[in-house]
Amino acid sequence: MSRIGRKAIPVPQGVDIKIDNQSVTVKGKLGTLSRNMHPQIEVKKDGDTITVAPRAKDRKTRALWGLSRSLLNNMVVGVSEGFSKQLEILGVGYRAAVSGQTLKLTLGYSHHIEYKLPEGVSAQVDKNNTVTVSGADRETIGQTCAEIRDMRSPEPYKGKGIRYAGEYVLRKEGKKK
Repeated sequence: MSRIGRKAIPVPQGVDIKIDNQSVTVKGKLGTLSRNMHPQIEVKKDGDTITVAPRAKDRKTRALWGLSRSLLNNMVVGVSEGFSKQLEILGVGYRAAVSGQTLKLTLGYSHHIEYKLPEGVSAQVDKNNTVTVSGADRETIGQTCAEIRDMRSPEPYKGKGIRYAGEYVLRKEGKKK
């Protein structure tokens, strides 16, 4: 029995939900998100809550039950409050800047890197070395941050590179003389 799947999802004011067979569309002040749910999962709207239930009792369906509930909850929270992640850039001469939907990074390479942000995702840069990526879709924000971090992941000797805010990088000792 899924402990997460049993919880009802509260729908805040200003969020509209449309359920059409297995397609769920959530509309709020920060945008519109839609997702096709698995055929073995049943989604119902009861007033100002959403419930998710399995249509079968097998192991795979029970696994999808909690996942589906979490994905729907992320959609509701995303269109009402939004999500954000912070990245820190460490290194001498490493910096970032935003112009429109393009993130410009200087990461110690012989060239500057221009990263086009996906639709629905915005970025802000504080003090040239902290990038805040925000938007309504949690998956897209996570993927965007992972792609940005991949451009120069933190190295273990000096710790230079791009890391998530609060991420611990295991440091190695340098060469012995």
